[in-house]
Amino acid sequence: MIGAPPSTANAQHGLTDRLTRWAKGLSGRAEESQDVETAPRPRAGTAANREINRRRQLYADIGDFLFAHDLDLTAINFSVALDYLTGANIGVEKAIRAVMMERGKITNGWLETLAAEQRADEVTPESLATMLDKVEENLDQFTGLMHESRKSAKDYGAALQEQAKDLADVAEGEPVLARLVGLTRSMVEKTRAVETQLRENQKQTQALKSSLETARRAAEQDHLTGLPNRRAFEARLRDEVAEAQAAGESLSIAFCDIDHFKVINDTHGHDTGDRVLKFVAGLLAKVSDDRCHVARHGGEEFVMLFRGKTAAETCEAVDDVREDLASRSLVNRTNGERMDRVSFSAGVANVLAYDDPRAALKAADRALYLAKEHGRNRVYLAAETE
Repeated sequence: MIGAPPSTANAQHGLTDRLTRWAKGLSGRAEESQDVETAPRPRAGTAANREINRRRQLYADIGDFLFAHDLDLTAINFSVALDYLTGANIGVEKAIRAVMMERGKITNGWLETLAAEQRADEVTPESLATMLDKVEENLDQFTGLMHESRKSAKDYGAALQEQAKDLADVAEGEPVLARLVGLTRSMVEKTRAVETQLRENQKQTQALKSSLETARRAAEQDHLTGLPNRRAFEARLRDEVAEAQAAGESLSIAFCDIDHFKVINDTHGHDTGDRVLKFVAGLLAKVSDDRCHVARHGGEEFVMLFRGKTAAETCEAVDDVREDLASRSLVNRTNGERMDRVSFSAGVANVLAYDDPRAALKAADRALYLAKEHGRNRVYLAAETE
């Protein structure tokens, strides 16, 4: 996005003005307007005075927070800081505390990402997919209508041409008929022009549909690893459940989580961490086919879906990948240093053993947690009696 919408820009500009005035007030350099009558100050100890002091302290705390982390004076940063300092949003408070404990500092980019996640319910990937489906449906209807109109116009043009030919042959000397012939020929030309325009519109519609399909693929792809993302996987899970049930086949799911990934990032940097993510994604993707689907579920966690394999067989397949990764000797490309062993833990569950696929996801997640708790670099099978 090149620039913020006017409304956002105005809001940010207004916020900057308010913070500037507030800062001047703290430094004792507030400029009093000569054109406006000064309002009487509330008496000390009154409710109004306490509220003013509370708000002044809150502004001071927000300013300290923004300045301490070298954050820009934007509406987004101010809003997130307000939620954090007042405890108005528990999710924001927990996320900021976690990052401050891990990194000690917050960045503008991270705050924008956090704000976007908090507003995810406004325009969710699911609602975007629904909108895309509706647009495509409307485009299909419009394309069909144009095709029908073009065919009708073509038929009408052919009929008019035939009538004009007959009129020209029968009444060559009659002025009225001659004018009628000319009018008919004119209508034929107009019909041809409409037909040409309809063909052009149909081409544009097809191009738009192609663009929508590209946008859909982008919305369902994890840009770092190239794997399908969580939303795409959830749609695939619904389809695979239906197909497995219809065909009487097994269906198993596996959660894989890279061990000590934070240590990798802290030791070798986030660029190396990203390369590790892509490397692990590539190993997992090697086993994927039309009956095995792999996706990045978020962070350092991947998910795999196997149709036609029992949970025990899935454990073996995932364990082969785990063993392959653990045997690799990876090197930090930035400085040439050899990295500690990179491994992942996994939890596997039988999807059809649960009434709801989401329950199977939770069971696999619990098995993953146990694998982590019992030493990592291992694959655990969820108990179907949970």
